[in-house]
Amino acid sequence: MKSFNYLMKSVLSLALVCIIFISPISQLNVSAAHPDWVPVRVAAESIGAKVDWNQTEQLITIKRGNLTAIIPVGKEQAVINDNELNMEFATMIKNYRTYISLNDFNAIFGIDANWDEAQQTVSFDTTDLEGLSSVFVYQLFSGNTASLSTMMNEALKPNLPEQALTIIGQQYSAVYGKPLMQQSLTVENNGVHTNVVMVYETNVLPLVITIRFDSNQLIDDLYIEQVTVANSYQKPAYDIGNYSETDVVIGEGTFAVPGTLTIPEGEGPFPAVVLVHGSGPHDRDSTIGAVKIFKDIAVGLAAQNIATLRYEKVTKEHNVKVASLPQFTLKNESVDDSILAVKLLKDRNDIDSANIYVVGHSQGGYVVPKIFENDNNNDIAGAILLSAPSGNMTDVLKEQQADALNRLKALGYSPEIIASQEQTASFISQTVDLINDPQYSIENLPESFPIPPAYWWYEQRDYIPSQVAKLQTERMLIIQGENDWQVSMNQFNGWKEELKERTNISYISYPNINHVLTEYEELSIGTEYYLPSNVSGKLIADMAKWIKQ
Repeated sequence: MKSFNYLMKSVLSLALVCIIFISPISQLNVSAAHPDWVPVRVAAESIGAKVDWNQTEQLITIKRGNLTAIIPVGKEQAVINDNELNMEFATMIKNYRTYISLNDFNAIFGIDANWDEAQQTVSFDTTDLEGLSSVFVYQLFSGNTASLSTMMNEALKPNLPEQALTIIGQQYSAVYGKPLMQQSLTVENNGVHTNVVMVYETNVLPLVITIRFDSNQLIDDLYIEQVTVANSYQKPAYDIGNYSETDVVIGEGTFAVPGTLTIPEGEGPFPAVVLVHGSGPHDRDSTIGAVKIFKDIAVGLAAQNIATLRYEKVTKEHNVKVASLPQFTLKNESVDDSILAVKLLKDRNDIDSANIYVVGHSQGGYVVPKIFENDNNNDIAGAILLSAPSGNMTDVLKEQQADALNRLKALGYSPEIIASQEQTASFISQTVDLINDPQYSIENLPESFPIPPAYWWYEQRDYIPSQVAKLQTERMLIIQGENDWQVSMNQFNGWKEELKERTNISYISYPNINHVLTEYEELSIGTEYYLPSNVSGKLIADMAKWIKQ
């Protein structure tokens, strides 16, 4: 039960089926059990559609994405997006439910569904990933999870037993609301998974639900997140288009991740960097709000004739499976794939194997000393640390919350917001005290831990990156934004103090740059991340200059 509760907390880093009632006089004497007939509401909701019933006009309105279908009861004509559709049969009524011909239902939605009488839902061929994904979401949030294991592969099944699936549906419904209508669906193959990405309207907050299929059309993982309310990403001025991008795969097997290799135009070999993410699940672009940190760095360095390799973080691509690992470490999260990415670059003829660098943002910079420790072949020429903590992560957390509180007060935020931040700071402080409690360790974890996974925290409890780097010899450039509330100038100065005896370390700080490396003249509290902006061109130019020295 302990590991089960841990899984539920980790997977969480997010309509009641009604019957259409009409007058018994309108009922037609047709057998509802006939295999060619399906109940309208259940069938439509099974594929992510929303159903409304107009009692007065005897009309059914079904909406999904850009499709609106208006179906009159007892007639053979429907209207699909203002266009008439002649159906094979008129809709029929039996036992206060409305039924539609399966063929007509498929024609309306442009699908090829079957009807599963036992599960009382539509079903699809095993190769129809769009249909399977829609049904999976419907069953998950309706609590009908008993049959979902048949859709999963052997790597995922042990991590999502029926009870776990039921609780996921319940907890996401409580926080974000139940999916009411599928607004969009796209399918993409990234070399590791075929991802079906669905955006759902809920009664609380919109959700993006991604179902990840393996090469055998079985579900290998899933990822649920709130739709980010942000303005669109804007192309930076320093993106001059002098590059090509190639899809690659980092590693192999259960936890392989897809990536993008950006190569400048012209003749190589080129110096190259591997981009290492900050904390939390991140995509290859390191998207935060409207900012794509790694995409900007990639195109900016390409303009300076430097190649980059960026990839999906393992906690994003394999979210559920990673959350189920009882001894998941910082090395597993941020080090292992960076070493594999360096190896991939080293084996390419268009890359200068003597000039491969690691660039880590936030937690990605925090782990740089660990990356150097695991560079057994000395393939890495050096590293750039962007807004990277120099001290222990627990100290950074407390400092971060205190800084956020001071900034909110300085900006004159309401007492309610101040009080909320004070509660958050108190919660973090109590968690840090629990981590530092000497009675607990990786061999003796607390029964209940507020920010799982507990093992991850206790495994690195004594890790102080600047002290590890003090004993290393690799060349480093440490960059810090002075307007960063998540990693403060105190951390930047910590690097300087610990590494003051080393002669191959360079330091640059920028007055207005915030944690996402964009210029922001007002006091940063993170809300500006959702405004269109780009990583500072000056910062990227300084990175390129240092790499080329």
